[in-house]
Amino acid sequence: MTRTDTPPAWDERTQLTTFLDYVRATARAKCEGVSAEGAVQAPLPESPLMTLCGLISHLRWVEYSWFQVVFLGEDDEGPWTDEDPDREMTMAVDRPLSELLDEYDEQSARYRKLVAAHDLDSKAKRPIRDGRQVDLRWILHHLIEETARHNGHLDILREMIDGTRGH
Repeated sequence: MTRTDTPPAWDERTQLTTFLDYVRATARAKCEGVSAEGAVQAPLPESPLMTLCGLISHLRWVEYSWFQVVFLGEDDEGPWTDEDPDREMTMAVDRPLSELLDEYDEQSARYRKLVAAHDLDSKAKRPIRDGRQVDLRWILHHLIEETARHNGHLDILREMIDGTRGH
């Protein structure tokens, strides 16, 4: 898939899905060529969860939570627990970054189909924390925002790990 933020059509759905795919692909690009050691390095002493592996795993599980748990109303089978609410990040350092990226890509492909099959005005089956029912449009906006924010973290971490800038 070519990484671009310019949609092939100008309707709202195409714009939203193009931006989500763009920020997903950017997360992958930030990880290209990093060493196995670098992928699990946490260069910020006060943020031990901030690793490339941890952030990619977090992005994967955030999408799972929004699409499958909130939107579709499925049971939450995520890795987090009351004892370890950030487990998707802590367990990631025990897995190769390439596997985490492949899982993220495979899941993204499934979610592209899910989004294509639903109207943007479709309401989520589960309410968010404040009790409101969001729609698919809001979930797409939120995932774009969250992924873009974490791309900034990936960018900083990568520069600290091995000096690589950009992507």
